[in-house]
Amino acid sequence: MADIKRSGSDAAGYVLDRVSTSEALAREWADSPSLAAHETQARDFGYSESALVFRIGEEWLALATTVVNEVADARAVHSLPHQRNQAVLGVLNIRGALRICVSLARLFQVGGASAKATGQHLLVAMHEGQILVFPVDEVAGVHRYDAQDVGAAPTTLAHAATQYTQGLLDWRGRKIGLLDHGLLFYALNRSMT
Repeated sequence: MADIKRSGSDAAGYVLDRVSTSEALAREWADSPSLAAHETQARDFGYSESALVFRIGEEWLALATTVVNEVADARAVHSLPHQRNQAVLGVLNIRGALRICVSLARLFQVGGASAKATGQHLLVAMHEGQILVFPVDEVAGVHRYDAQDVGAAPTTLAHAATQYTQGLLDWRGRKIGLLDHGLLFYALNRSMT
């Protein structure tokens, strides 16, 4: 296989072509008949909402798919000087833009003081124009549910994640916390200013 060398402008064009190709592929997939059939079937069963289920340490959580932009592979995080919030790990590059990376493990105090800050995957989430990136250990996929089936979060739990949980979902025989993304983004914005 021949080694292809590109000039700076050729390489940039190549990368941009790849991005537009992946965006075109994503649009094609979103418009595919099989996805439309799956969405129709989910609505027929009364499932009006969806959330991305993921794991941090031993804790399974869910975040509304309306705020999840993408799931990416882990990459280098560059620290920010003078950051007081222990949950803010720093910034990283997502599609050519620097984004703030926040450890939910540290924020929710999952795994104690030695909570692992980084994970195998990155959730890129956007709410009210702000984009944050959350490292997670595992992504299970999208879970569809009916909004009426969201159970109340028990007030007896002493877990830090419960203050950011709007309710509990039944998923694969267990209860998982559905995060309140509005509250989560609000709290993180206040702590970073």
